[in-house]
Amino acid sequence: MVKDSKARRSKEKNQDLLKLREAALELRVSFPTIKQWIYKRKIRSVRTAGGHHRIPQREVDRLLFRTRGKTGPERALAIRHVSGRNQLVGRIDGVRISGLMAEVKLSIGDQQITSIITASSAREMNLKPGQTAAALIKATEVMILRV
Repeated sequence: MVKDSKARRSKEKNQDLLKLREAALELRVSFPTIKQWIYKRKIRSVRTAGGHHRIPQREVDRLLFRTRGKTGPERALAIRHVSGRNQLVGRIDGVRISGLMAEVKLSIGDQQITSIITASSAREMNLKPGQTAAALIKATEVMILRV
């Protein structure tokens, strides 16, 4: 029983660890940039028994909003042409479609935002767990934008 729970915890830990190339793709930076970030301690990594670096998904999520462009104007163009300033980039945790409506849960760092949108919008954007998306917060509404 104890072995089973340890094995399960170890498996869960490994599931949210990314290879450097996977993290680089998600952050839209080069492999050498990820390596430099590790050496400069800009991003936390975990070493495997074989000495390879793995990046926790939480670290990638933490840096998602910073890597959409090198300058402010580039980031603004890369995100979208929308007048709203309250845009939070994160990862889709879940999409539940029921009838005419869809519930989209977006993880931004350690926080989670839930948005209710139309089912047709969720299907049109082809929203799936694990994808990068942005929450656009305008007054009391939260809109989801696929990035």
